[in-house]
Amino acid sequence: MRHCINCCIQLSPDDSHKQRVGCRGGPHHSCQECPACKGENKIVFRVDGKQMNLLAVLEVRADGNESWGGFLRFKKGKRCSLIFGLIIMTLVMASYILSGAHQELLISSPFHYGAFPSNPSLMDGENPSDTKEHHHQPSVNNISYVKDYPSIKLIINSITARIEFTTRQLPDVEDLKKQELHMFSVIPSKFLPSSKSPCWYEEFTGRNTTDPYLTNSYVLYSKRFRSTFDALRKAFWGHLSHANGKHFRLRCLPHFYIIGQPKCGTTDLYDRLRLHPEVKFSAIKEPHWWTRKRFGIVRLRDGLRDRYPVEDYLDLFDLAAHEIHQGLQAGSAKEQSKMNRIVIGEASASTMWDNNAWAFFYDNSTDGEPPFLTQDFIHAFQPDAKLIVMLRDPVER
Repeated sequence: MRHCINCCIQLSPDDSHKQRVGCRGGPHHSCQECPACKGENKIVFRVDGKQMNLLAVLEVRADGNESWGGFLRFKKGKRCSLIFGLIIMTLVMASYILSGAHQELLISSPFHYGAFPSNPSLMDGENPSDTKEHHHQPSVNNISYVKDYPSIKLIINSITARIEFTTRQLPDVEDLKKQELHMFSVIPSKFLPSSKSPCWYEEFTGRNTTDPYLTNSYVLYSKRFRSTFDALRKAFWGHLSHANGKHFRLRCLPHFYIIGQPKCGTTDLYDRLRLHPEVKFSAIKEPHWWTRKRFGIVRLRDGLRDRYPVEDYLDLFDLAAHEIHQGLQAGSAKEQSKMNRIVIGEASASTMWDNNAWAFFYDNSTDGEPPFLTQDFIHAFQPDAKLIVMLRDPVER
């Protein structure tokens, strides 16, 4: 049965009132008045023997301004946040539209001359129907794809014409020794001929209970290096050589150095070379010893601190030295040849470009040519060292 809100219907358990009273405005024009309701618009339900007026509980009202009323009922902070977000979104969209429609608003590359058209495929004097011939050409605004080599060469020539290049006077080895007496006393001038990497045996004067890495600055500086040195401690005593009542440990320097600029792929090359069974690296990927730690620079913003001795740097290559030592002590010539092919590497990119500390040492100054540089010391110890330089287009980098 369909009910109308303007009908007066009383439903009682004994079905004493069953007739339908006509609706106002309905098909029955002679509306009767229900004696039970006494002329009032009610929908009465009898629940548990009690009458309830449904309209007193539920009221349905249509409001045409409900959407705006809900917006106005927002708190002031929410309204401000919504309006602010809309303004930001409008500005971002406007910036994209303006940059796409007017290329002259963008800063052009210094290696190109003249303005570029907004559509790179439409050159001066061409019709839109000719764009098919240029669909394969990348945007000329991207210097990474299109390089104006004649213009670049012109700029380089203009710079070199104003600079006078002179051959740098290399320092004498004796002068280098005076600057770094301890370093030259630890690293010998000759290495083992049977090892491909620059290695030598050094007498170890400590006892069996002595921790060989107790004073290592890399361990004291960072907690994340401690687990690495825990593994080195466990393998240390098993890789000592004994002769004439003395203990000797094998020391090694890197055979090659990966250097370069930041974000040029040095880490990627390091990860790939580590997969090779005959390539071993330092326990820490970037020791930064040649350019920072040996001068006492831990972080550039902290200034100078205690200098890291060369022994701390050599400790980083002990795992590789242990494997080379096993090959040197092996009985078979085949095993010796296998282990002696191991090459050690180090991947501190800063070895190429970081010269922040040179002005504080070796009587260097900014007034003239520096008498001693990092490469002078590396060349003095390892004239045959290999340098892998990683560079990249500065714009792409």
